[in-house]
Amino acid sequence: MEALRPSGSSATNWVDKLLTPDGSYENRFHFWGKEPATLSTTAIVEDFTTGTGEAVFTDAIVPLILSAQSEVILVTCFWACSPSLTKLSAALIELSRRSLAEGLPRIRVRLCFSSRSLLQKLLHSTNCGGEKYPPSAWASKLGLPPPEQLQGLELQVKSLFFLPFSVLHPKFVIVDRRVALLPSCNVSWETWLECCLQISGPVVSKLRRFWTETWEEDNPAQSSELEEEWEETRPSSLVLTSLLPSPQHQNPHFRPLFLKATPPPLTPLNVYLFHNLKAAKTSIDITTPNLTCKPVLSALIDALERGVDVNIFTCRRMMMVEQLVTAGTITEFCVWRLVRRYKTLSRRIDHTHVSASPKKASGTTRDVEQGQRAIGRLNIQYFNATAERPEAKCHIKCTVIDESIVILGSGNMDRASWYTSQELGIALEGKGIARRIMQDLSSAKEGLFDHCYYAG
Repeated sequence: MEALRPSGSSATNWVDKLLTPDGSYENRFHFWGKEPATLSTTAIVEDFTTGTGEAVFTDAIVPLILSAQSEVILVTCFWACSPSLTKLSAALIELSRRSLAEGLPRIRVRLCFSSRSLLQKLLHSTNCGGEKYPPSAWASKLGLPPPEQLQGLELQVKSLFFLPFSVLHPKFVIVDRRVALLPSCNVSWETWLECCLQISGPVVSKLRRFWTETWEEDNPAQSSELEEEWEETRPSSLVLTSLLPSPQHQNPHFRPLFLKATPPPLTPLNVYLFHNLKAAKTSIDITTPNLTCKPVLSALIDALERGVDVNIFTCRRMMMVEQLVTAGTITEFCVWRLVRRYKTLSRRIDHTHVSASPKKASGTTRDVEQGQRAIGRLNIQYFNATAERPEAKCHIKCTVIDESIVILGSGNMDRASWYTSQELGIALEGKGIARRIMQDLSSAKEGLFDHCYYAG
């Protein structure tokens, strides 16, 4: 595991943007609003899992739920009858049975989701408290076990959604306020390639506070005892971490296609991502299901012009209706425009006689003449399912900057994630942990992506 170390220059002072007048106004109602530096913390990376959503439930989520002694919080975006739901239901029944058999106090369980159908979203309560599902609806509406099979649990189920597009997109699990999972998968049937990060340490207290702010109506004050306990022990496996919330927005700020895009809201996730895209020195690696956010595309062109290599792994024909509704475009068109802008940039640099040195071991071309720099390499790959693998699409969201900063979570590089949806990310700093996750992702993606465009 990666040892704690001083923060690198690429990550310093990113919170300053949250302290500007616009940033302070954007974040004023949230627990980090007055003190955004509180989002900087530490974590222990316990495990990193890849596979289909069902495999992630089998290998990571269900075992952690079954280990619970006092509390389980599960947050997901989409909820549907599926093998994942079947496994979750079986785990809740077993947890209830164990609680009763051992004479323990009822285990507190909170299940939270945002979407289960188009009709549900259209008819959803506009109340900020959301919709609570009574025990009589657990089996009939949600596919959960009936209440008589869950008597050892103090269970509550709740949904939140805000029209027109403000879906609550995060996915995470917290058990006993000490261990957390950040899976990319929903409680759903899709056989997509997913990942799941398991963490412990001080970051878990902040993650639970984020959950409380969103899902608990009375929003009780949070205890810092656990965080202080971790900070006092400071095990060598702690890595520098930033919790990166991105609250939902009901106003999508659409503009006609011929006008420049409005800047994204200054949420912690947006600010951190944009700060590090602009600060990247050697490489940017992005795995995202969708790519429709114009400011992100412009930031990638700027990085390429600085000589930074950009590697993109994305999907064709994924959630196209959602892309058209929330962005007015689709990933394939945005990729085409990105390649066109890159070719224009290449021709301009060639025209001004910029010469580059041979490729170095890192794969990036660099300057050989004073004051001149080479363009970075652009590598775009689309997911291509094979007969030997069950994954139909790739649903992983991961950005790696300079092979030293990893940002995982629920946020896509699409307009919905940057402008309207509630999202949650986590950033881990350190070359050791970054390389480990990159290696695991590379193994999981092997043979599933084809080059669409490659220039180097």
